[in-house]
Amino acid sequence: MLIGNVGQEPEVRYYEADQAVAQIRLATTERGYTLQNGTQVPDRTDWHNVVFYRGMAKVVERYVHKGDKLYVDGRLRYRAYDDQRGQRKYVTEIVVENMELLSAKPANASEASPSEPISDQQPNQGGTLPF
Repeated sequence: MLIGNVGQEPEVRYYEADQAVAQIRLATTERGYTLQNGTQVPDRTDWHNVVFYRGMAKVVERYVHKGDKLYVDGRLRYRAYDDQRGQRKYVTEIVVENMELLSAKPANASEASPSEPISDQQPNQGGTLPF
């Protein structure tokens, strides 16, 4: 589970039969503090690779923008690939199963945004898709 700020506009790709995948970078910050001896410990920001699939990716494409505050929960996925120079690269991603938009809706927004948590559960698993 993470709460953080979106660091860039979502990158959305479509593949077979109108299925979508969206990727964002999510920044989470641990606030700094002062130790009893007066030493200042600065803020620490971590960046996370976050991936959305299917209908949830389409919601991200439509409603999520750089700077938005987002709650996500999901599972970790580790993968490896070879870059253009042939070097092995390792990636840790969060595959999102549920999300909630935490940013306030702009006053001039003409579209209604989802106001409840969004889940990407398959109907045969007991959940329903909100679209």
